[in-house]
Amino acid sequence: QVQLVESGGGLVQPGGSLRLSCAASGSIFRISGMAWYRQAPGKQREWVATITNNGVTAYANSVKGRFTISRDNARNPVSLQMDSPKPEDTAVYYCKAATTDEDYWGQGTQVTVSS
Repeated sequence: QVQLVESGGGLVQPGGSLRLSCAASGSIFRISGMAWYRQAPGKQREWVATITNNGVTAYANSVKGRFTISRDNARNPVSLQMDSPKPEDTAVYYCKAATTDEDYWGQGTQVTVSS
């Protein structure tokens, strides 16, 4: 199994910046890719960004050019740099680890974009 814990959420002003991190433990050698998702109040969880073990990235159109997903190290396998956030980016952000058997999720971290 893989355990994930997100951190770095909080209150940020529109146009500011925030960096989310995801710490992993357990069978981290099984991870083939990492992703960030988010869920706003009253909405379904939506995909934000993905990074593979080879470093290939993909982004939702709503965050492309503003957010950057990157890999750090084995114990902190993924981060999300949020630049120029907008109020509509307010949500609980989750990291997800993909393995050949199943996906694992963290508990989420709240991001609120407001002046």
